[in-house]
Amino acid sequence: MSSDRYVNFANSDMGRRLVKAVGLPTPTRLERWQAGRLRPIEGTLLISAGPLADQVRLFAQRLTDALYSFGSEIPGASQWVAEQDPRLKAVVFDASPLQDTAHLVQLRDFFKPLLRNLERCARVVILARAPGTLDDPIAASAQQAVEGFSRSLAKELRDGSTLQLLQVEADAEDQLEGALRFFLSPKSAFVSGQVLRLSAGGAPVPDWSRPLAGRRALVTGSARGIGAAIAETLARDGAQVVLLDVPQARADLEALASRLGGQALTLDISATDAADQLREHLPDGLDILVHNAGITRDKTLANMTPDLWDAVLDINLDAPQRLTQALLDSGTLHDQARIVLMASISGLAGNRGQTNYTTSKAGLIGYARAMAPRLQSRGMSINAVAPGFIETRMTEQMPFALREAGRRMSSLGQGGLPQDVAEAVAWLSQPGSGAVSGQVLRVCGQSVIGA
Repeated sequence: MSSDRYVNFANSDMGRRLVKAVGLPTPTRLERWQAGRLRPIEGTLLISAGPLADQVRLFAQRLTDALYSFGSEIPGASQWVAEQDPRLKAVVFDASPLQDTAHLVQLRDFFKPLLRNLERCARVVILARAPGTLDDPIAASAQQAVEGFSRSLAKELRDGSTLQLLQVEADAEDQLEGALRFFLSPKSAFVSGQVLRLSAGGAPVPDWSRPLAGRRALVTGSARGIGAAIAETLARDGAQVVLLDVPQARADLEALASRLGGQALTLDISATDAADQLREHLPDGLDILVHNAGITRDKTLANMTPDLWDAVLDINLDAPQRLTQALLDSGTLHDQARIVLMASISGLAGNRGQTNYTTSKAGLIGYARAMAPRLQSRGMSINAVAPGFIETRMTEQMPFALREAGRRMSSLGQGGLPQDVAEAVAWLSQPGSGAVSGQVLRVCGQSVIGA
């Protein structure tokens, strides 16, 4: 259960009656992935008509056993009728055929009857084309309009439901299953209102129950908190994990490594010989590199001393860049490797008293975008994950008013959990997620802060 007492109270029998009586919001307790679950969707999946939707139909029965269609025929599926057929747990709408302003009314016509027929914690995905790939400016305008619609509709959804937009490039249709297994499942509980682009190039996943089987992962800053959750989730998905943290965290690090059947490595990533030590401890190489380690040293710029600035930039930005390049140059990072950088929504939007921290996190985003095309020839991907307000030991120490503001300033009306960040990292670490590179995935509940 979350440490958010308001969410816990508002979802109790007495609390539900009280907050309704006084008109307070009632954030829904989010549904998250549980061990032993077999299918991404436990409930009804509705699929629209369209060429991208046709590709989804090829694997839809692997996602759920309750399949309905809207506007087209699907073998084994019934036509869905509002108020008559089951409420919807997941929806896929293909917006790629929308080529001009007149076509955009199809967004309203499709979604308006659905909104009162969604189950709690429903998942909605809109498929479209990237506007920049279209030659016709009118068609590009229509596809860009879809993004505005998707971001706004995500803010109108209730009861813990989420919505994402996936822009699918030509020849990337075969990457849809991996993306939808994440975005239509509880693994994406705290991701909403996001836009990602799928490109060709992801590798197939032979076993969806253990998509990381046979892959070796290094997670920095993994003794506790979000880093520990990432290590646990990668191990759950089949990866062999190497856990790295500072020597002061040795006890927690070794205990977690023992529980996960992994390897513990104590190391200061800012040390001048850190790269050499890593190469020595990784003779078999790496398939997944997660740069999670980071620090904060908060002061307004007027009070920012050189040592506070240098420490944050060194650990949060310079060390990941140096270590990544060293592991690339030495061949320690295998072809088809996945690199994930832990950024922050504050790196997108800024934050008072954190000029050093936000500079470092924005720098990581820039690094991911610049490195992506350089790694493409080796089948590698590099992405940034930008958490919003996550319930951790650090946020527990925040002043009450600031903590409550952070929790409520999202479309989901609450903070996320370390598991939410870990699920996003695990998805970006999969072989098929090579279709996503040089991008930022925000795990923030569609926070009002940032873009």
